[in-house]
Amino acid sequence: MKISEKKFERLVKLSDDNKVIAALAIDQRGAMEKMVPNLEGEERTSFIKKYKSAVAKELTKYSSSILLDPIYGIEAIKDVDENAGLLMAYEITGYRDDNRQLELTPTLSARRIQELGADAVKVLLYYDVDDTDENNEPKKAEIERIGAECMALDIPFFLEILTYDNHHKDATSKEFAKLKPRKVNEAMKLFSDERYGVDVLKVEVPVNIKFVEGFGEEVAYTREEAARYFKEQSEITNLPYIFLSAGVSAELFQETLRFAKEAGAEFQGVLCGRATWKGGVAELEKGEEQCIKWLRTEGKQNIVSLNEVLKETCTPWTTRLEK
Repeated sequence: MKISEKKFERLVKLSDDNKVIAALAIDQRGAMEKMVPNLEGEERTSFIKKYKSAVAKELTKYSSSILLDPIYGIEAIKDVDENAGLLMAYEITGYRDDNRQLELTPTLSARRIQELGADAVKVLLYYDVDDTDENNEPKKAEIERIGAECMALDIPFFLEILTYDNHHKDATSKEFAKLKPRKVNEAMKLFSDERYGVDVLKVEVPVNIKFVEGFGEEVAYTREEAARYFKEQSEITNLPYIFLSAGVSAELFQETLRFAKEAGAEFQGVLCGRATWKGGVAELEKGEEQCIKWLRTEGKQNIVSLNEVLKETCTPWTTRLEK
C-alpha cells in the first residue's frame, strides 16, 4: 500500500527505531471513572486528569507514542516526551444502545485534532459483521467520512475495531469466544478496503486467550486452531495492524504476543492500555508521591519488558506501507 509522504513521516514519529508502533493507550474515560468509584464530579475529573498527566510525563520516555482523549487527556499533552508521538481519540466513549452506533466528539474534527499537535486520529468502532445492514451501513458511511477527512489533511487514521454479538452479550464467555475469530478477522478484512481510508488497524487478538488450550482451565480452541486464527488474521489484511491489550495482565498480554509470533502472524506493534498503567491508579489514591514511585518502577518495567517482547515478535509497518 502507498501512503502520502506526510502520513509516512507522521507514522515514523509514532514508531520506535524499528518502525514498530510501541504505543501507550490512556484514552479511557468511562473505564477510568469506574476505577475510582469513590470519587464524583470535579474531584473525579481532577484525579483522572492528574493521573493521565503523570502517566504521560513518566511513561512516554519509554513508549514510541501515546493515545490520549479530549475529555481528560488534553492537559497531559504538554507532558508527553518530545521524542514520543501523539494520537488523539475522536469518538465519544462507549455506546448508548444495542446498535452501538459511532458518535464523534462534537467539538472535534480531524483538523482540530491536528491543531492539538496530534500525529494521528484514532476512532473506536463497535462492529458486528453479523448485524443487520440497517445497523452496519451507517457505521461504514461514518468511517468513509473520517477516512476522507484524514486523507484531506494528510494525517494517519487509526481504526480500532471492537467486536460484539447481541445474542451473546458477555464478551468474556466461552460462547462468544467461539464466535470471536470470524468476527474479528472479517471486520478487519472489510475495513481494509481502500474506500475507508484507514492507515493502521488497532484490533483485538482473534481469540480469547483464556480459552486457548494451555492458557486456561476451559478450552474453546486447541493451540493449533488458535494459531490458525492468528495466521489468518495476518493474511486477511494488507494494512499494518496493532494489538490492543483489552485489559488483561501485562504478563498474559506478552505471552499472547509470543503465541501470535509463533503462529506466523506478522503484526506491527501494540497500543497497550491498562496492562501497562492500571496499577498506578490505586497508588495515586494513596498520594502523588506513591503514584510517581509506582510509575517509575512497576509502570516503567511493564513498558520496558513489553518493548523487549515487541523486538522479538513484531514486523516493521514499512513491510506493508510505503510512500
